[in-house]
Amino acid sequence: MRLLPLCFSAFLLATTLHAQADLALPTAAQAEARSIDAQRLREHVKTLSSDAFEGRAPGQPGGEKAAQYVANAFKAAGLEPAGDNGTYFQKVPLVGVKTRAAETKFALVPEKGEPMNLTFGTDYVTNNQTHTESADIDAPIVFVGHGIVAPEYGWDDYKGIDVEGKVALVVVNEPASDDPKFFNGKSLTYYGRWTYKFEEAGRHGAVGVLIVHRSDLASYGWQVVQNSWSGEHSYLRNDPDARLKAASWIQHSVADKLLASIGMTADEAIVASDKRGFTGRDLPVRLKAHVASDIHNYESANVIAKITGAKPGHDVLYTGHYDHFGIDRTRTGDPVFHGAADNATGTAIVLEMARAFASGKVQPPSTVIFAAVTGEEQGLLGSQYLGTHLPVPAREVSLDLNYDELLPLGDVASVSAGGAQRTTVYPLIESLAKKDSLELRKGGVDASGGYYRSDHFSLARVGIPAFSVGQGSKFVGHDEAWARTQEKDFNENKYHTPADIYSDSMDFTGNARIARFGFELGWLVMNQPKRVEWLNGDEFAAARRKSDAQ
Repeated sequence: MRLLPLCFSAFLLATTLHAQADLALPTAAQAEARSIDAQRLREHVKTLSSDAFEGRAPGQPGGEKAAQYVANAFKAAGLEPAGDNGTYFQKVPLVGVKTRAAETKFALVPEKGEPMNLTFGTDYVTNNQTHTESADIDAPIVFVGHGIVAPEYGWDDYKGIDVEGKVALVVVNEPASDDPKFFNGKSLTYYGRWTYKFEEAGRHGAVGVLIVHRSDLASYGWQVVQNSWSGEHSYLRNDPDARLKAASWIQHSVADKLLASIGMTADEAIVASDKRGFTGRDLPVRLKAHVASDIHNYESANVIAKITGAKPGHDVLYTGHYDHFGIDRTRTGDPVFHGAADNATGTAIVLEMARAFASGKVQPPSTVIFAAVTGEEQGLLGSQYLGTHLPVPAREVSLDLNYDELLPLGDVASVSAGGAQRTTVYPLIESLAKKDSLELRKGGVDASGGYYRSDHFSLARVGIPAFSVGQGSKFVGHDEAWARTQEKDFNENKYHTPADIYSDSMDFTGNARIARFGFELGWLVMNQPKRVEWLNGDEFAAARRKSDAQ
């Protein structure tokens, strides 16, 4: 009677030991992972976020200095160049557009009544995507709800509406839903991202877009929009999706006044936009605008290195953006956007993992690629270019692990991998997190569309399973309320401002632990018999199939 339980216990033990063996790295590789050091991370972050790097803006001296710093670190670690012509640099052709605020004019002109002149920065921000120094608009405004065309959800905000040569007024995000099969429920899809709204309006022939900002729905305040759009905005040269004379955001209060022309408030318009059967409306208001811009063509660079593996084809890519917003000398106080957390931390992790992989005596199972990318703050431009100009075919890359904005708050007891559950690697992540005594945060509701706001998204668009690895919200010695308070303070007071600075009080212990986790995961993925795939039906599965056919 005891034989069956004993046999079953033996089976469980064997299974557990087999699982542990599957998660074991070679001894030399374990030593490489253990060598990842919090102090080295600190030094990278301290250096990259210092005044000497002038905010690391693409195309500016500080950005070039940061790219050279990364290349020097790769070279010192002994990694192979994987950029253009045997160098570490992959040149990214860009065009910079800076709105000349003093010369740019926006006025809402009703059919009856006095025009309402808007103030740049306070009431609106705008950028001319046509890359010309001067653009003039005198066009009617059309309210098109969320500005979404999503046939898989039976949704078309442009149905029956003509915006050719007009200005589209759109609200943030996408139709609210509790149904996970309808716009992914409470999690935001790409349809809710502002980049999509500009692209879709351009495809319909609009000359301008006004996105209505609301802090709770956007997940960031107006000051983030203001800071992000007050300086130069860059585009990939010859980008077919950049077509608008005025790609714009307007304050919620401005939208209230604008929508009053059809008897609605901005909040009422948002509610109406969520309903099936929504129909757009012409407003009895025109936008009369003159957008003056400084234009210059320039190059920035992704910085790419690799370690050739024993059997290429299950390659792992590690990414993190090194760019930030540079210097704004029109500001009072500190003019430098230091970008310590965002994203000197992610750059430091990529550099430290590259050093660790290269420091040992064992060749990785497949090729490991490290890319510090440019232009993330300008709309994922560097990673977008990387995705279509990879040093190896996309089909050979099993996984991209991205690192973006890891607040140095101390040792962690959790790890996050939002988006990993959409891929076949998720069970391996669960097992590895358990082995490393880290609570795996599954991500839950992604109401702000965070998945689509960092560089892994660019790799996903070309079919590569990709997601960002983070710290979760469990820090050793603190409760989760403390972690949420720290994150809230950063988002409200430091994110995309000069206040994102290095401090000696920062504790990089958790950053190092997350880097070690990523090292282990990458090694294990390269050693798997099968490549990582998207789950059937995922929005990026078709792109994976397309890359396989190329």
